[in-house]
Amino acid sequence: MAHHDCCEHEHKHEHHHEHEHHHEHHHEHGLRQQLGLIAATCVLLVIAVVIEKTLSLSTWQLLLVYLVPYLMTGYGTLKEAAEGLMEGEPFNEHFLMAVATIGALCIGFLPGAETEFPEAVFVMLFFQVGELFEGYAEGKSRASIAHLMDIRPDVANLEITNEGNSHCDTTHSSSEEVKVVSVNPEEVAIGSAIVVRPGEKVPLDGVVMSGTSSLNTMALTGESLPREVMEGDEVVSGCINLSGVLRMRTTKSFGESTVSKIIRLVEDAGEHKSQSEAFITKFARIYTPIVVYLAIAIAIVPPIICSQFSIGNSQFSTWLYRALMFLVVSCPCALVISVPLTFFGGIGGASRKGILVKGANYLDILSKVDTVVFDKTGTLTHGRFAVDAIHPDMCDEHQLLHLAAHVEHFTTHPIGAALRDAFPDEATDGCEVTEVEELAGKGIRAKVGQQIVCVGNTKMMDAVGALWHHCEHGDEGTIIHVAIDGTYAGHIVINDVVKPDSQEAISQLKQLGVKKTVMLTGDRKDVASKVAQQLGLDEYHAELLPADKVEKLSSYISPHSSNLSKTAFVGDGINDAPVLARADVGIAMGGLGSDAAIEAADVVLMDDHPSKIATAIRIARRTIAIARQNIWFAIGVKVAVLLLAAVGIATMWLAVFADVGVTVLAVLNAMRALNSNS
Repeated sequence: MAHHDCCEHEHKHEHHHEHEHHHEHHHEHGLRQQLGLIAATCVLLVIAVVIEKTLSLSTWQLLLVYLVPYLMTGYGTLKEAAEGLMEGEPFNEHFLMAVATIGALCIGFLPGAETEFPEAVFVMLFFQVGELFEGYAEGKSRASIAHLMDIRPDVANLEITNEGNSHCDTTHSSSEEVKVVSVNPEEVAIGSAIVVRPGEKVPLDGVVMSGTSSLNTMALTGESLPREVMEGDEVVSGCINLSGVLRMRTTKSFGESTVSKIIRLVEDAGEHKSQSEAFITKFARIYTPIVVYLAIAIAIVPPIICSQFSIGNSQFSTWLYRALMFLVVSCPCALVISVPLTFFGGIGGASRKGILVKGANYLDILSKVDTVVFDKTGTLTHGRFAVDAIHPDMCDEHQLLHLAAHVEHFTTHPIGAALRDAFPDEATDGCEVTEVEELAGKGIRAKVGQQIVCVGNTKMMDAVGALWHHCEHGDEGTIIHVAIDGTYAGHIVINDVVKPDSQEAISQLKQLGVKKTVMLTGDRKDVASKVAQQLGLDEYHAELLPADKVEKLSSYISPHSSNLSKTAFVGDGINDAPVLARADVGIAMGGLGSDAAIEAADVVLMDDHPSKIATAIRIARRTIAIARQNIWFAIGVKVAVLLLAAVGIATMWLAVFADVGVTVLAVLNAMRALNSNS
């Protein structure tokens, strides 16, 4: 039965893989087909021109000759225009193109008018060239986001017993035969045992039960250095196992795993339109019908006025030609296509750097950020204690740390862990530790060899009669005092370690013109002051509860602040979720941290590097700049050519450039947003 299920799953998996493969090549095939169609149309157009020059054909016969290349290149556009009409939404770029080109084909049948057949084919042909560029650029944008989708694991190697139950004992009896079957990751329950072999993707979040390996986290964090993992370490889905075989116990279902959340975030990003995108959509909806009615007015009103008052050119064919040019020029393709494409590219470029932006509107806000408010623990600091300084009074530094680490060996307190980490040889140096006694609110007393060693606060020192003193070096942090046989031996300073990247982050933000950097923390004032000074922060507020943080942040977000002044909050923990949600833009640090923080944030940094905030702001500003360039360039060229078309100076060729040429240039410019090396 298990074997049958396994085979069935493998078949499904192969089918899924084939589908993905097919989808990947479908886009490329479509572009190649489009290119072939354009080339064939060019050849047929040249043949049609040669026929026109060499043979004396009537207008009807000539129309039939030009209809072959016209329909070949324009069939898709005409079909789209017809569908729009059927659905009651006629005003789109396909409709404008269809009306303009059909009009150009008909114009030659008016009395005294020249035929415009080649122009009609060229307008359609150039429109196809524009569509080709748009398709290529969109393919590139999708590919940059699709690299994130590559982290989606296809299978999980599940351990099951011979009874068919999933198995998760670290040891198992010999009568219980355990085998590994490949299943869909969605079928794996929490707490199951899975095996991840070298070269495979980690399918679900979990804890390593046995084995050591290096993991490639590039797709998740953008970091090129592999991460070493061993027994007891937490591993997130989406990483690639590089070296050893890992046996893991799953801690989350597939739907809740890191990889699923990231993919959901990216897929949802497109739903949040930026102000520019929303403006363009509304603009196109109102603008297109206005343009169509204006074109009708240009075709009808001037000839009537001219013939009535016997002024200027009263020929209907002349004004119809100008109206058609007006239609071709006014098509808003360049705006409608390039602006959303720019934002799509910006989100894709950011994701390559391990920065997930949940929507184009957040790129808008990021570009205007001038105040960045940080949480301290886990954001600017590592959030774990480490020995900062050792100040002995009656022995050397090594001896003081050695005794303190032995006494703290059995405690689960973070301070004990910091002392043990600073003196890793304590387990193998042969010292015997006995009579360990924890004194609540004071510290720990133990016998190390023949000496009674007390490690704790000033209350502990007072209790044993040791003459302690304050740190003479002025070090801020948690001071751990040590007494040997009742005599004061010195103290050890323990601090939360500042991330090496934090200083770089603050200086980069200052270079970008961010006016204010602030730190909000629940930590003690002296500790906060030291970190703020070390990093060069403008302001800090200490000893705050989560509710106080929201209140403080609100004071930086003025309801009357200009649209160009936005506040970002950067945090990582569960207690940061309300503040992340309150900020103009919430940035979750170390996206592999708190689920609540990721849900509440608008931007997620996939690693613990605060300097990525400056990168995110740079990418956002560059994306907005490119979108603005496209808007002004497109509108500027179109207005100029529209005026020329209305007074009869512009030709259909110039009209084609003003539409398709501008679109192609705008799309090429939009593709620069993909390049995140800014």
